[in-house]
Amino acid sequence: GVMEKLGLGPKVILQENPKLIYARLTGFGQSGKYANSAGHDINYLALSGVLSKLGRKDENPYAPVNLLADFAGGGVMCAMGIIMALYERTKSGKGQVIDASMVEGTAYLSSFLWKSQNLGLWNRLRGENLLDSGAPFYETYKTLDGKYMAVGAIEPQFYEQLIKGLGLDSDKLPSQLSFSDWPEMKKKFEAIFSKKTQAEWCRIFNGTDACVTPVLSLDDVALHQHNKERGSFIKNDQEEISPRPSPLLSRTPATPSPKRDPFIGEHTEEILLEFGFTREEIAKLHSEKVIEFNKPKANL
Repeated sequence: GVMEKLGLGPKVILQENPKLIYARLTGFGQSGKYANSAGHDINYLALSGVLSKLGRKDENPYAPVNLLADFAGGGVMCAMGIIMALYERTKSGKGQVIDASMVEGTAYLSSFLWKSQNLGLWNRLRGENLLDSGAPFYETYKTLDGKYMAVGAIEPQFYEQLIKGLGLDSDKLPSQLSFSDWPEMKKKFEAIFSKKTQAEWCRIFNGTDACVTPVLSLDDVALHQHNKERGSFIKNDQEEISPRPSPLLSRTPATPSPKRDPFIGEHTEEILLEFGFTREEIAKLHSEKVIEFNKPKANL
């Protein structure tokens, strides 16, 4: 309702220009019981049903920071909605309003959970399934130096290479998909991984299809050979690391800026001056706390 209070709601501006595409991104959507309620990523996850599936056995459900509802179910799904509306406009010549709900975006993004449950692939309790830490071959393990390795050896041929790398004999082990043996197998894997450093395990599994990789920290990720070869991470002029824009387009790849991210409000005055506001008008907006300034201070 904020845009309506400003006189800039979709009903008003679409009358001015019917070709406009108006995206409304909210937690609960533009209608329904919770439409005007406050919330955060964890609340949207909870209402979508997805949070109930996230977490280990015998532990509370947990949210994967705010990546799933805010950014994936929210921002990315909303951006897709804008792209779809732009494409549709090439046929109809008309714009439309996009009602992007983080609850619904997260649920739709997670359709696999419903389909897997119907197919019997995800019908056990939380933390006992193939992909939610139930399986010993889809898990993270602590190494001798306090780091971690990620294991994702689902297919039989990959699992066989995992077993070989761990120095085990598959003929002396229970079947890979013997659910009742998973807890004991996990303990066995934990004990083995704890005897070598992360670097030692990397040397063992590099060049194999065992689906075993190091769990890299944000500080180390740009130093990994694979990421270095692809230039997957970049540094700005402040030596701060960030991911390169993705996906990579062959003909029109993005050109990353070497400059640091701007502070909130750093360019407010500059932009308003470009749009014709006077310094007096800008000063009044600032005094009334409508806008914010945040000029970086010189290091003198």
